[in-house]
Amino acid sequence: MAVPVSAATCKSLAGLELANATITVAQTVNTGSFVLPPESRPLSSDFFTAFNTLPAFCRVQGFIRLSGDSHIEFEVWLPASNWNGKYEGAGNGGFGGSINYYRLAEAVNAGYAGSSTDTGHKGSSGDRSWALGHPEKVIDFDYRAVHETAEQAKAVIRAFYGEGPQRSYFSSCSNGGRQGLMEAQRYPADYDGILAGAPWTPGVVSANPSAQAASELTALNLDASNANLAPFKERGGKLILYHGENDAPVPTVTYYKSVVSK
Repeated sequence: MAVPVSAATCKSLAGLELANATITVAQTVNTGSFVLPPESRPLSSDFFTAFNTLPAFCRVQGFIRLSGDSHIEFEVWLPASNWNGKYEGAGNGGFGGSINYYRLAEAVNAGYAGSSTDTGHKGSSGDRSWALGHPEKVIDFDYRAVHETAEQAKAVIRAFYGEGPQRSYFSSCSNGGRQGLMEAQRYPADYDGILAGAPWTPGVVSANPSAQAASELTALNLDASNANLAPFKERGGKLILYHGENDAPVPTVTYYKSVVSK
């Protein structure tokens, strides 16, 4: 899809006014020139890593503040040409804490506009110390950051291309699978299709009883156990739920049966 004549330039997006959000950087990244930031997570064999092959794109960075203790960083990547008219939101593994550059690159490489969020805090995938005494950050991690990022991303897409996405998708696994289910349950209008793999269960979160922050995380619907997906289905939403046999799939099977019974 060619960029419409009415579209904004990448640089001009820095001045875009968004509700509850501020854009800090908007710049064009030339073909094959993106370099991973030093704080990026280690590489994984299942991630897209051929950054030197990426087509040119507009990289938008910003943050969302919904309370005094809320600071959600996000990025939106927009293909400079040949956008396929669709949007893909990327999820986070573990306890979040960083932008998922690999999935952003994967989206742009396939022609999608993509977004990712750090889920409202900084830290390694296994770090949960940030949760203790910070209920607003827990809420951001639990469901708010992914939803707010989807809304801001769509606004950026509309500004850049002169029109919103024809379809919106979310794809991720583990904590990202849980994020997908939370989106389907709480915000059925955010995504048309959700690919949710191996979503978390309460036992995973509280596996280390010595971690005080675990109780704060577990208290806020981390298991995504609400089986009522009727609003998502009624608006035409599609959900693919999968779980590997060696990754404790029983809770996911149980959840599927609960959804079907509803």
